[in-house]
Amino acid sequence: MIEGILEFFKVESTLELTWVIVGLGAQMMFSMRFVLQWWASEKEGRSVIPEVFWWFSIFGGLTLFAYALHRQDPVFILGQSLGVVIYARNLWLIYAEKRTTTQSV
Repeated sequence: MIEGILEFFKVESTLELTWVIVGLGAQMMFSMRFVLQWWASEKEGRSVIPEVFWWFSIFGGLTLFAYALHRQDPVFILGQSLGVVIYARNLWLIYAEKRTTTQSV
């Protein structure tokens, strides 16, 4: 059974197994942002995107980017590259707004 799982994930070494675990963890982190967004929206009674959504996005995206680099998957690398830029920009805008609000008070 374990051999079948390792074959499914194309694991041929301990290093590959480590990277598969990192990739799965990153994907789980990346997916959690949707759970958090849903929870925040239900709590507010309207659609909202909490700041933590963007933090999960950037950490999950960066970790998936590292995984894609290791796997040498150009489609995955390009896909995560744009996403990480967008997540970083949203965090930048959030903190710029906080600075402006703090300075004007």
